[in-house]
Amino acid sequence: MTAHEKFASVRYIVDDVQAAVDFYTGRLGFEVRMSAAPAFADVVRGPLRLLLSGPSSSGARATPDEHAVAGRNRIHLLVEDLDAEIDRLKGAGVPFRSERVTGPGGSQVLVADPAGNLVEIFQPAARS
Repeated sequence: MTAHEKFASVRYIVDDVQAAVDFYTGRLGFEVRMSAAPAFADVVRGPLRLLLSGPSSSGARATPDEHAVAGRNRIHLLVEDLDAEIDRLKGAGVPFRSERVTGPGGSQVLVADPAGNLVEIFQPAARS
């Protein structure tokens, strides 16, 4: 298996690559694979690879102006204890974008990275 086959990659356009790297590594458990800050960084968590593209990166420059803002898309990170994760993230000063929401599949809360991209923190419902 090649390195490209190991990961599902998502590109997030960010205002400040280093702030995004600090957020994803310091708050959400990602590891830096490669950094060319301030233009670009590549961080991973399990099989998820985030391509963090700053304003000077080729990924950001290829984005048409009308789409160069954060959208409603988000990554989805699984946790075992959502309440504990909410407490930890609040203690770290992470901005929340929703209250806890619970449905048949589980519970979730939305946080934002430094550029405003959404991250869903999700605890699956217990299955019998």
